[in-house]
Amino acid sequence: MDSEQDSTTEALTDLMESDSASIGDRLRAAREAKRLDLSHIAAETRIPLRHLEAVEAGDFAALPSRTYAIGFARNYARAVGMDETATANAVSEELADGQARRSALAGGMEPGDPAKLPSAGLAWFGGIAALIFAVGAIFFYNTYFGAGADPGTLIAETDTQAAGGDTGGQSGALASAGDAAQPPAASAAQPGGKVVFTALEDGVWARFYEDGGERLFEAQMSSGDRYELPADAADPRINTGRPDALSITIGGRPVPKLSDEPITLGDTPVSAAALLARAESASPSETANN
Repeated sequence: MDSEQDSTTEALTDLMESDSASIGDRLRAAREAKRLDLSHIAAETRIPLRHLEAVEAGDFAALPSRTYAIGFARNYARAVGMDETATANAVSEELADGQARRSALAGGMEPGDPAKLPSAGLAWFGGIAALIFAVGAIFFYNTYFGAGADPGTLIAETDTQAAGGDTGGQSGALASAGDAAQPPAASAAQPGGKVVFTALEDGVWARFYEDGGERLFEAQMSSGDRYELPADAADPRINTGRPDALSITIGGRPVPKLSDEPITLGDTPVSAAALLARAESASPSETANN
């Protein structure tokens, strides 16, 4: 029996050290060598089980983004005692190889081959689509960045909504950046105000849920997207790997971010009371950085 276990351990060790094996296979071998279940790794790293399964399978396209793929693999490696830097580099190489293969498969046109050239109708359609996109971009730029907005009116609208606006809302509704007024920071936020999270970058994955597992909202947010917690949410919490890319306001007043670094947070309370308690306990330097 011992010889069989020794043989299995030796095979797993060889797989972990094999240059030809994928990084997912090496991570799985390291986990099995320690006799750990994948659910144990999920509990230790606070990474969803389905994402760890994707890492082991090498299915990085199933993860929210390249950043998440590298970060999840690095945390996995730390949990099973593998080299974090080497693991991150291996994931980067596999992602680069996958992108190269997709580009090679997509590039099927050859210059001078009439059979592979787009039709005139498709070319006209592409030109019209490009024109519509350009007009939309100009309209968005003028609306979002153009001068002439009245700060007083925006503040008044925010205060009116905080006092008697629609607090029910759709749990998963996103508002565009053009609808968000910049909140004044003069007075302190109140525990009863609306809690709004705004993405500061593209590709920010976040999951909001009530204590007990009831999901409120889960998506990969683009820069400027907002999510407002329902007023009746019971002990709302967040799971994200980019707390540094999410700004927070309560009743239109800014409060410190959950973190200034791209770390994985799970089961973190985000009610107005919990966020204000974090802000009060934060040091002056941390508050200033947020």
